[in-house]
Amino acid sequence: MNVSDSERVATLLDSEGYVITSTESEADIVLLNTCSVREKAEHKLYSRVGAIRDLDDRRPMLGVMGCVAQLEGDKLITDRRGIDFVVGTKAVGRVAEIIKRVTEGEDVVDLGDREAEYDWSVSDRQRNSPYVSFVPIIEGCNKFCTYCIVPFSRGREKSLPASLIIDQVRHLNDQGVREIHLIGQNVNSYRPTSADGLEGIPGATPFAKLLRAVAQTGIERIKFATSFPRDFHPDIVDAIDEYENLCNWVHLPVQSGSDSILKAMRRGHSIESYKKRIDRIRDSNRDISLTTDIIVGFPGETEKDFQQTLDLAEYCRFDSGYIFKYSPRPGTPAFELEDDVTPEEKSIRFQELQRMMRKTQREAFDRQVGKTLKVLAERTSAKSADVLTGHSTCHRLVNFPCDSALLGRVLEVEVTETKVNSLFGRVKGI
Repeated sequence: MNVSDSERVATLLDSEGYVITSTESEADIVLLNTCSVREKAEHKLYSRVGAIRDLDDRRPMLGVMGCVAQLEGDKLITDRRGIDFVVGTKAVGRVAEIIKRVTEGEDVVDLGDREAEYDWSVSDRQRNSPYVSFVPIIEGCNKFCTYCIVPFSRGREKSLPASLIIDQVRHLNDQGVREIHLIGQNVNSYRPTSADGLEGIPGATPFAKLLRAVAQTGIERIKFATSFPRDFHPDIVDAIDEYENLCNWVHLPVQSGSDSILKAMRRGHSIESYKKRIDRIRDSNRDISLTTDIIVGFPGETEKDFQQTLDLAEYCRFDSGYIFKYSPRPGTPAFELEDDVTPEEKSIRFQELQRMMRKTQREAFDRQVGKTLKVLAERTSAKSADVLTGHSTCHRLVNFPCDSALLGRVLEVEVTETKVNSLFGRVKGI
């Protein structure tokens, strides 16, 4: 979501005559886009601000946007950390106006709501990739998991009109984009205020309808993230089964394998209900890659609770997962709980779960050897100009020797070996 916001801010500033520099020391204005999911990200912001201020005698105008900006607001200015303006998560459409006010001597903190006519488009020049595009479909979150700051930084759920999303996807397809990601804090909570754009589209939920409608645009590859287990309807898998351009990858964060911890987290799902969703995904006639998020060391997590998380990971055999040590976020309900799992124990549990997840990832990777995957050639590898890198439809990272003239093509790559976090192969037919 932050990459998507950054692309639109760059598009806006570009249209106002600003030029994005490739060298930070040349910049007149520096904008830092921030995340507040973990404490480390906030610390990183403050260290980056200090580093920019120490560049040389030049003093670029410095702004902060994103979730830390929304949560900290005036504090970022009053603490005098060297920050000139603050742009909240829904004020990004006013960045050019804010910069103008700062040049006139104001300290600006804009935490206001998004304007009614906000432009969700991104110019071709400012996309992070010419072949992959992020398409927001819903922003905000109504779930209020006890550990999560997102509902406070991003606000309540608001779904974009389906007709707007479909028009965007058609435009991207016409511009040569090969893969889109439908994004939101909880994409399967998608609930537009009108059926405009979804008339006559079958589906058990608005999100399943949207998937089918977007698939019918003909764009080559469609991925989506992130899904919320409670709202993940089996009809989503039905849609993936029906349309080949709906990619065979589902990211379904479970967060814990213990019902008591899930209840304390206020996740709204049980392990039994989660397993039913996993079983439906595994029953698909396509080989759907499954990834997840898990938090270890949540307040009150016992050794038994953690063992249940290991048991669940063994049951689900995730292709990969993001593992986090719990860190208290001020302003969340969990912040009021005693953080009673020691840092040492969190590290032990993190490492044990990571070992198990790496084992299942290795087994999942090994099963791909000898198979042919459809891979989008996204960029040249950082390690070799003769090797291209990209993602398969199942969202595995694949490297392969290939001429850069084929960048942007979806290629058939036969997997020949596995690496720690990626696959390696050769392009068939070349």
